[in-house]
Amino acid sequence: MYISNTSENEFDAIVVGSGISGGWAAKELCEAGLKTLVLERGRMVKHVEDYPTMHNDPWDMPHNGRTPNEIVEKHYSKQKRWGFDENNRHFYNKDSEHDYDEVKPFDWIRGKQVGGRSLIWGRQSYRWSDLDFEANAKDGYGVDWPIRYKDIAPWYSHVEKFIGVSGEALNLPQLPDSEFLTPMELNCLEEHFKNSLSEKYDDRVMTIGRVAHITQGNKEGAGRSACQYRNRCGRGCPFGGYFSSNSSTLPYAEATGNLTIRPDSIVSEVIYDPNTQKATGVRVIDALTKEVIEFKSKIVFLCASSMASTAILMQSKSNRFPNGMGNDSGELGHNIMDHQLGSGANGKYDGFEDKYYTGRRPNGFYIPRFRNLGSKSEKVDFLRGYGYQGGASRSDWSDLVAEFAYGKDLKNKITEPGKWSIGMSGFGEVLPYHENKMTLNYDKLDQYGLPTITFDAEFKENERKMKEDWKVQAAEMLEAAGCKDISIFDSNAPIGKGIHEMGTARMGRDPKTSVLNKFNQIHKVPNVFVTDGACMTSAANQNPSLTYMALTARAANHAIDELKKMNL
Repeated sequence: MYISNTSENEFDAIVVGSGISGGWAAKELCEAGLKTLVLERGRMVKHVEDYPTMHNDPWDMPHNGRTPNEIVEKHYSKQKRWGFDENNRHFYNKDSEHDYDEVKPFDWIRGKQVGGRSLIWGRQSYRWSDLDFEANAKDGYGVDWPIRYKDIAPWYSHVEKFIGVSGEALNLPQLPDSEFLTPMELNCLEEHFKNSLSEKYDDRVMTIGRVAHITQGNKEGAGRSACQYRNRCGRGCPFGGYFSSNSSTLPYAEATGNLTIRPDSIVSEVIYDPNTQKATGVRVIDALTKEVIEFKSKIVFLCASSMASTAILMQSKSNRFPNGMGNDSGELGHNIMDHQLGSGANGKYDGFEDKYYTGRRPNGFYIPRFRNLGSKSEKVDFLRGYGYQGGASRSDWSDLVAEFAYGKDLKNKITEPGKWSIGMSGFGEVLPYHENKMTLNYDKLDQYGLPTITFDAEFKENERKMKEDWKVQAAEMLEAAGCKDISIFDSNAPIGKGIHEMGTARMGRDPKTSVLNKFNQIHKVPNVFVTDGACMTSAANQNPSLTYMALTARAANHAIDELKKMNL
């Protein structure tokens, strides 16, 4: 149900944010019979109807898909450090309207609309293992997770069966298998590379990426059907081939009759009642009228993204919580994590010139972590580990543009693709450093009168050592596979560019060192749940979105049970 405003202000549940986490909270709560209000700070985006570039070819766009420099510099001065283009920039925030400050370089890539970044995410979906959930306790960084793999495993399955995850079972302890759909295919050079790794290394395997894509048949949601291999995912998929809130969780929530979505709604704070020691609802600024409205509910789920959810809690001040709701520990806003990426190696390969591939596979290969797995692992000078994501392809038909080509030679060149090449980039874990933080600047207010965010975070020595290792190892593996002209690349990507911001309202066992308990509840405000990236206690090296979804489903069902017991 879409509403632009309402006099009705009382609900069973309020969900702030409509992205990957918010969509799951809405689905689970609505299906349990709770009248649920989803508040989204951005505009309404309806599945299929509001994907304006979904079928465009390069020649359909004024600038062949590229964004003119004057538009980039005026509106996307920070977003330009990521891969938006003319086809999808309408799903990215304009920095000119949503500015933030950086003590050190920090890329904050955002998309404010119904569906959030679920419309533009990379769809890589990997389970975490106890290697990840136990890491902080074992090496002393951060605090111990209050859960282990066995606590979340059933919820991984619950989520995977709904969203559809394609991939290959490997039976690796550091990368538990999912509930898989048929995997996408590796091409011939990738298969060669995979075989080379298995022959020459005892600790390394390669597989196709595990992605939230339907590879066969149909799936739950708004008419979801199999991936069409167009690789135009970031424009919004009209086939629902990949999972997004708009194509899956929100339609299911809406089908219950219990969902109300209110876009253009800026949540400024969660309202606290000192008598009950619970939240009573949220305060909202209408983005269009600037009207201030209060909505009441029994429970509140903050799913606005790591930094946005934490900013709301920091703004939610009261006599009981003068430094922000739930901030007894002083950890709110601290422990920013991301994934380090943007460097690796690539090379060329002679051979397979009689082979090509069909379609534009929206996926690459994956090499799971092989560092610091246990006593048998090769000793290295850093903690935790990394994986690789990459792909192989044939270069384009660029030879045909040679000025002297004409006649028969030109015609022959047009029908011949270029040589094979292969590349891969490391994807490394970042430790939870307390000093990596965000703060609110009340001297610099945004257009809604709210404080802006300042980031003060960076990669440190452990991350630098890890990156040097994965660059060397990438080059060595390519050389072992027979590649030539191997080169190492490093874009020196800053923290934030992984778009996996985590940790600013972390889970933990002790209220003195954490913000949330094992069910994502604020320790001293049990009817407020935070289930997006803010809740994460460590970063692992796998993409985190699948874990966000599983934690959200788990927390929502705990909230439902607690409401039935009248504990909330």
